[in-house]
Amino acid sequence: MSILSVKELYKNFGKLQVLQGIDLQVEDGEIVSIIGSSGSGKSTLLRCINRLETVDRGTITLDGDVMVREEGGKAVYSDAATLKAIRLKTGLVFQNFNLFPHYSVLRNITEAPVCVAGVSPEEAKERALQLLDQLGLKDRADAYPYQLSGGQAQRVSIARALALNPKILFFDEPTSALDPELTGEVLKVIRNLAKMHMTMVIVTHEMAFAGEVSDRMIFMDKGVIVENGTPQEVFASTNPRTQSFLGKFHQSAL
Repeated sequence: MSILSVKELYKNFGKLQVLQGIDLQVEDGEIVSIIGSSGSGKSTLLRCINRLETVDRGTITLDGDVMVREEGGKAVYSDAATLKAIRLKTGLVFQNFNLFPHYSVLRNITEAPVCVAGVSPEEAKERALQLLDQLGLKDRADAYPYQLSGGQAQRVSIARALALNPKILFFDEPTSALDPELTGEVLKVIRNLAKMHMTMVIVTHEMAFAGEVSDRMIFMDKGVIVENGTPQEVFASTNPRTQSFLGKFHQSAL
């Protein structure tokens, strides 16, 4: 059963067509990586699914709940209660952490469970400390974001996303703001989540990592999905657009 279904999704910014009829299905427990050049629409797709951007046309269904549907050629969003229920089933990890600078690590993680999901402060704290322990950050519970390294801050962001026990976790280029040494810390966490069969959609430029961890890879270019297959199928593609992108990546790695 698909936990996420995206059908005929369109998104424009003025006259710029960013998403042009995107169709995407993600199964429960599946790990899907989305690759492509900057400006291909990858991050916009994630933002639309997480309601950080509104769509122009199309349908998004998450865990059986319809977020948005198309009526008369226009996007119609569901009621507030349904949208809140959907939001509680998703977690999003941003590339630039987006932690609240005036909150401690512990409060950054407990804020949403307490204020949005109605979890008791005691239960939220217990869950947060468990997550920090799992991510090797239990001693940083009382620290503030400015006291963290980039790798630590991104791991706190992951803990915050996991605190609501989401059905699906989205990553928007989670290592792009990190140097190579700290990138390894974050990729290790994602690998561990993969071993736990966490459903994930990962926008990334880490090709080797995407090939290793993903059940399926999607290559986007100019707002459309060009490739949708296993990592082996995508890497072996003879499509000129795919070959051009992967060729540039390999050249930059030399």
